[in-house]
Amino acid sequence: MKGRNHVPVFFRISDLLRRAPLLGAIALLPAIAGCSSIGPSTVPRDRTDYLKALSTSWKTQTLSNVVHIRYGDTPSFLDVASIVSAYTLDANVSVGVTSNSLSTAAASQLAWTSSVFGAGASYQDRPTISYAPLSGDRFTKRLIRPIPPVGIFELIQSGHPADVVLQMTVRSLNGIKNQSISGGVLEPADPEFYPLLDAFRRLQNAGRLSVRTEKRGSEEVGVISIVEGKTPEIARDLKFVRDTLRVRPAKDGELTIVFAPGPRGGTELAVLSRSMGDILIDLAMGIDVPPAHVASGRTLATVWVNTSPNPRDRPMVRIHSGTAPPANAFAAFEYGNTWYWIDDNDFHSKRTFTLLMIFTALAETGVVPQVPALTLPVR
Repeated sequence: MKGRNHVPVFFRISDLLRRAPLLGAIALLPAIAGCSSIGPSTVPRDRTDYLKALSTSWKTQTLSNVVHIRYGDTPSFLDVASIVSAYTLDANVSVGVTSNSLSTAAASQLAWTSSVFGAGASYQDRPTISYAPLSGDRFTKRLIRPIPPVGIFELIQSGHPADVVLQMTVRSLNGIKNQSISGGVLEPADPEFYPLLDAFRRLQNAGRLSVRTEKRGSEEVGVISIVEGKTPEIARDLKFVRDTLRVRPAKDGELTIVFAPGPRGGTELAVLSRSMGDILIDLAMGIDVPPAHVASGRTLATVWVNTSPNPRDRPMVRIHSGTAPPANAFAAFEYGNTWYWIDDNDFHSKRTFTLLMIFTALAETGVVPQVPALTLPVR
């Protein structure tokens, strides 16, 4: 019909080329829809990143409390109770085509065709981290209550060095005293105590020590077995341990582990264990503080000396101080315009410092610690 507008039902090759961007955008629609699930890809990254952040924050908090105690300041604990990391990904695409072709009767006007393409995406990461300040009964358990003796020996059985664990956590074994600090004054260990630790370590390496718990009436008790060996060295260490502790083990070399200053009989191993507060004070008095801080009265003189002839009378964790920590510090904390840190090249200090986390859990719950709950909902 003459003079009436109509829509063509075909495109020329040039029209298709002109519309190539639009056709490509339409083809992207299935791809965008297929990328809507981002959950699996976040797991490897988030697990590593959050664990690293939790580890760093725990080391910094523990080091800060050791430094606070050294300067007579108040220790404080803030636990990470839970982590909820929520991700949201929204994507949308819009496409529009408008075409108007005029007949030759309307030659004074030009035919036109327009196309519209739009795409958008939004991404949100909104983590929610819950903190729980330590107070009341939990604070008492963590800092004041002694570490359960059975947990100490179970830790040794799991592979941690017996001499390091016992030196840090024990006040005495069957009345034989470890070194202790009271009022900033070091009380030396009994002469038999350090050789006893060495003998325990050698027996542990030889696989002669084992620990279990068993039910006796309404209570669970710990039992340690120190069994005979086939070499003269093991026999010598075993005799030294039994004679020094003055024990007469039951069958299979078994001794009952009890919390007490001394045994009630020859079949008991009486362990007087320390609290976390005792351990933190011990570490605090070994900090290498600036001499000016001691001279001004800000803190007491260092008890542990790095140059002591006996390595066991040196700091178990060497904490340095200065104007700035090294770039590779294992843990670092600034207090009063002075930095305190543990060197990353000091393996023994790092190992001992890491044990503090396990001791903390043993003091509070009697079990090895669990990491905070980590939830990663993804939409």
